[in-house]
Amino acid sequence: MFARIAMRLRTSTMSQAAALSGAAALASYNYNATHCSSPPAADWPKLKADLMVLCEDDTLPNPSVDGAAKGSLGGGGFVAPMLVRLAWHSSGSYAKATDDGGSQGGTIRFQPEINHGGNAGLKHAIGVLAPIKENYPSISWADLIIYAGVVAIEAMGGPVIGFTPGRSDAPTPNVAPSKDKRFTPDDRLPDAAQTQSHLRDVFYRMGFDDREIVCLSGAHAVGRCHTDRSGFWGPWTNAENAFSNEYFKFLLEKTWTVKKTHEGKPWTGPKQYEADGGALMMLPSDLALIEDAAFKRWVELYAKDESRFFEDFAVVFRKLTELGFKPEEAAKRKLANRPSGAMAVFTEGGPALGGSESGAPN
Repeated sequence: MFARIAMRLRTSTMSQAAALSGAAALASYNYNATHCSSPPAADWPKLKADLMVLCEDDTLPNPSVDGAAKGSLGGGGFVAPMLVRLAWHSSGSYAKATDDGGSQGGTIRFQPEINHGGNAGLKHAIGVLAPIKENYPSISWADLIIYAGVVAIEAMGGPVIGFTPGRSDAPTPNVAPSKDKRFTPDDRLPDAAQTQSHLRDVFYRMGFDDREIVCLSGAHAVGRCHTDRSGFWGPWTNAENAFSNEYFKFLLEKTWTVKKTHEGKPWTGPKQYEADGGALMMLPSDLALIEDAAFKRWVELYAKDESRFFEDFAVVFRKLTELGFKPEEAAKRKLANRPSGAMAVFTEGGPALGGSESGAPN
């Protein structure tokens, strides 16, 4: 089925190239020192165009036993949210204290990591990206996984997120973490069935604060849960393929009750919450954000101010995707290896979050 993806990419090349030619391409792509830099052999504007084709195609295969999600073949829903989840989970294994895990290495494509409990279903995302990788052999899997998530957010109407390439691929799967710090054990990702203390344990381990925890949770504005992946069921919002602050609004505005039934039968899955007659869902980890005063004030801020949410999310998501990766070292390597006389532009660090890090919203 992924051969069809490759064919679609080939047939779209002429139209995409025309749309992204010359100066107009660079303008639409935001290709400058504040967005993306590239090794000489990598055509990042063309890669972005190809990724946009995937994100906007509602007939790509995304299998799921649920069969209820619209906009894809196989019931799994749109592909773009899945690409965001892939980038998130590739990065979310990081531990600041030991400086291991994270996006460096692209290890999520290997066993056993791809089969870690929190990564259920992400093999489909790897499969969707495989034809893209074949067309861009100079780009590492580690960079492609992250960049696909960055482009997917923009494709869904979200903020443009800074990206610096240079991640290396781990060449061999299933290496002991003690021998290669790009590999990590299971149980490092957030558990959706847990609440405040667990969220802080996981995110503080990565180096995030309370505002950043809430901000990253806003990615639940897109996508849905699947019974054959997380065990939970349903979407958080009414627009699964539109990035917005609706997640925060719904947390505050709707009445959430424990799910008891599903399609007329007793619900046998893990504890979750529902609203609007079961059409919408929230996880225990979502409700934790309004049950804790230190979290809730950021929920309230982002529910009122979508622009502020987008601004902060662009910074925090970039921080997440650079865990375990040192862009400044990648920049030095590229500068050292570039051909004589060649120009090289590398991104600067992202801006600070708006307002005070630990104080009240402003």
